[in-house]
Amino acid sequence: MNKKDDAFVISAGHEDFPKHHKTTVINIGIAETGKFIMTASCDTTILIWNMKGGILANINTNQVANAYAGVSPCGRFVASCGFTPDVKIWEVCFGKSGEFREVSRAFELKGHSAGVCGFAFSNDSSRMATVSKDGTWKLWKTDVEYKKQQDPYLLYTGKWSGHEPCRIAMSPDGRVVAISSVCDITVYNAQTGEVEEEFKSVHGDTISDLAFDSNNRFLVSTGDRVIRVFHNTAGYKASIANMKDMFKKATNKGTKERLQQQIKDAQRALDAVYKQKKK
Repeated sequence: MNKKDDAFVISAGHEDFPKHHKTTVINIGIAETGKFIMTASCDTTILIWNMKGGILANINTNQVANAYAGVSPCGRFVASCGFTPDVKIWEVCFGKSGEFREVSRAFELKGHSAGVCGFAFSNDSSRMATVSKDGTWKLWKTDVEYKKQQDPYLLYTGKWSGHEPCRIAMSPDGRVVAISSVCDITVYNAQTGEVEEEFKSVHGDTISDLAFDSNNRFLVSTGDRVIRVFHNTAGYKASIANMKDMFKKATNKGTKERLQQQIKDAQRALDAVYKQKKK
């Protein structure tokens, strides 16, 4: 990206990365650290590249066929799901001076009874959500000491009655899960599993991706050459409920006053969203 006349211009690099995948590439991700790029194809291959197009590692997922792969927001992990009923997570390890060391198996999410369609991370990678062909979605605690053989904890299992193709997204704070099914979207409270909102036929074609913005305010979907943006009202409500719970437990006067003001501000923002909907 180059700045020209107060605007950024994107120009192609000198050359493309060399061809290494043998089948169609289905996902690409760039680590937040800027240390590597991940690509996944529809066979069982995941490649880890450096920024100059050199191969750092070749991962065989052993999942018959990859359905989805991604890089965690923290930039440490790469995960994949596919035909098998599990999600596999690897850590991409670098030395103190920034040199690549290895890709090591971190942990697995096991509990579904059929192939996993997709997964999502919370912003700090301490939570993951998965959706499966078995008709369920699951919330996991992944902030574990996996190097000491500690496994992730299953926090919640919810029912999902949609159809493939589907996508799943988790809000950065881990309080809301959204699942797309063909052209529809269902939004869940991640703590209770309750359906908060349903959006029917929001696209004229299959929804190709689903994501929350970094501030938990919006849910974004893509499909049929259109991007649609929705207010994350479920996130507002979950945040208010959490702050009210904290208010009840608070003993310090200053903390209570601060929480009370934050609750008022969040409720005011939620009321403004509902007011817009009525127009």
